[in-house]
Amino acid sequence: MLKDLFRKPKYVTVHADTVRKDIPEGLWQKCPTCNEILYSKELEKTMKTCGKCGYHFRMGARERINATIDEGSFSELDADLVSANPLGFADYPVKIAKSQEATKLKDAIVTGEAVIDGKPVVIGVMDAGFVMGSMGSVVGEKVTRAVEKAIAKGVPLIIFSASGGARMQEGIISLMQMAKTCGALAKLNEARLLYISVLTDPTTGGVTASFATMGDIIVAEPGALIGFTGQRVIEQTIRQKLPEGFQTSEFLLDHGFIDMVVPRMQMKNTLAALLDLHTNGGTDNV
Repeated sequence: MLKDLFRKPKYVTVHADTVRKDIPEGLWQKCPTCNEILYSKELEKTMKTCGKCGYHFRMGARERINATIDEGSFSELDADLVSANPLGFADYPVKIAKSQEATKLKDAIVTGEAVIDGKPVVIGVMDAGFVMGSMGSVVGEKVTRAVEKAIAKGVPLIIFSASGGARMQEGIISLMQMAKTCGALAKLNEARLLYISVLTDPTTGGVTASFATMGDIIVAEPGALIGFTGQRVIEQTIRQKLPEGFQTSEFLLDHGFIDMVVPRMQMKNTLAALLDLHTNGGTDNV
């Protein structure tokens, strides 16, 4: 019929190879909490925190170091340590290589000497992007050496944790790092030096059960997942429903597990104030 000649089709098929990509990949990010669409450049200005709901996106190790220390003050330690393959897992070297390529790191922690608000420290920062921040022999060794450097220099130690726990591909060698790092921190305590532990999302497993929770002061970022084992495993074991918000920073603060929850934008100033309080005997800023 004549009217059919002027009827518009309901659907138009467009082939994928004809679509022009005008928007570069990674230009926008969606907040997983409030669903706000965030411009990546603006997100960088807020240290990867959502301006609407305050959600803290994960940060890489070098990003966090740059956001925490005085500019140009970082001197990296033990940068060339790399993981071996003690148990002979066929795919382990491949997994390590992929993480090295993705993060531009040798392993899941970066350590070094730095200055925060004019105060010298030894700092270690974990990166959850490297095999989920798991702790193997390199992480344990670098944490231990960082502790020893703090003792030798007589300066405070700060460690930012972000980990899925012990690295299973290294078996008992990975689990040994729990005792190794705790032993080193006991010597730091004997030297009467300050250790500030900062827990970020996520801090779990063997890292939680060792150096992450041995701080003289334990700080956490808002909303961070912190615990030893997963919520479902616990519920299946004890056959009980866990409380709302279990294993979050705020829940742990309410129950005395940590000392304070500090938003990322305030982290450097808070650390500087704590360092001032414990190295100079007091401050008007705390």
